[in-house]
Amino acid sequence: MNPNTEYERFTQEIYRQLGQATRVNAADVQHNVKLEGRSGQKHQIDVYWEYEKDGKTHRVAIECKNYSRRISLEKVCAFKGVLDDLYGVSGIMVSKVGFQKGAKKYAQQYGISLKELRSPQYGETIIGEVENHFHIEMRHTLFLIDEDWAAKINLNLQRYREFYASFDFTKADYWKTADYLPLETKDHIIRDAQGNRISSLDELEKQIPDHPTDDFPFVFKFDDAYLESRHFGPVKIREVKYTYEVEDETKTIALDAGSLVKAILKDAQSNETDFVALD
Repeated sequence: MNPNTEYERFTQEIYRQLGQATRVNAADVQHNVKLEGRSGQKHQIDVYWEYEKDGKTHRVAIECKNYSRRISLEKVCAFKGVLDDLYGVSGIMVSKVGFQKGAKKYAQQYGISLKELRSPQYGETIIGEVENHFHIEMRHTLFLIDEDWAAKINLNLQRYREFYASFDFTKADYWKTADYLPLETKDHIIRDAQGNRISSLDELEKQIPDHPTDDFPFVFKFDDAYLESRHFGPVKIREVKYTYEVEDETKTIALDAGSLVKAILKDAQSNETDFVALD
């Protein structure tokens, strides 16, 4: 279908829906109608709307301009010429992108209604905002890996730092130079070089509070201690460090009715805007 015809059909549907919503006694809103003027000339009307309200019949000619630029004074003048030749017909001109200043002034002088009518664009259907407040407390378990031991077994700690930074881009710079690193362990048992149990992470955690205190971070030091990691096997650690992170954050969430809105209809003079809902 021709884009101009599509816009005329779109306008027809919107005004049909508006007539139903306002409960006026309206005949069917028609597309591409020929109306004969006083001169005997027949004028092509993009959309013709006839309805009854308060016992009076209203006849409206709607001129549709599917332009990519604002409508000029000349276009409004030409439409007024058509209206002047018709008997008892008021006029509405609709456009996707609005009207030039001179066109608005002229239309206001002669009682022609100017409307911007289009499908909603991103951000145009925001109907409100909600503020959500988040309070997050996180305890982290980190490990100081014995670098001399790591060098002997060719465990590249810097590569591990960079690997972890790639998964936490918000703190990438921190992880690239961090002394204390996370480890994914098979169990929580801390053993010596001979495999004898020394302690466990669970036992260490019992010694620290559930919530932040001035004593954080808590650090437990070891001379000969290993944890069984999932990726590297036994890893020699010198310290286990418990840190606490508290975040208070406020997020504003926009309430967007875009999925429920078919069209935006804006009065070019008053800027009053209506959302036309989906059927």
